[in-house]
Amino acid sequence: MQAPTVMNMTSSSGNKVKNQFLIWTDKGQYFQSYQTVIAFRDNEGNVTLDRGRWDYSTTTGKYRNSFLGMNKAQTEKAIKAGDIKLEDLN
Repeated sequence: MQAPTVMNMTSSSGNKVKNQFLIWTDKGQYFQSYQTVIAFRDNEGNVTLDRGRWDYSTTTGKYRNSFLGMNKAQTEKAIKAGDIKLEDLN
């Protein structure tokens, strides 16, 4: 088992963003905002969002969108379609 790798997300101007992290593990990639895990994408590409925190704030939403490659409306549609799961990730 390999140790997780953690990196700050980057802004559209290429700067590191405080408190927004990408974490790579053997199981897949996490998006963490401050101390809260918001999303997980497993190695097969399946996405799970934290049930209570996936839409926590504007800043979290901005970087969640970046992590997922979709906007909030697309995310909500994917949740309703069952393409994105909601679970307690924290």
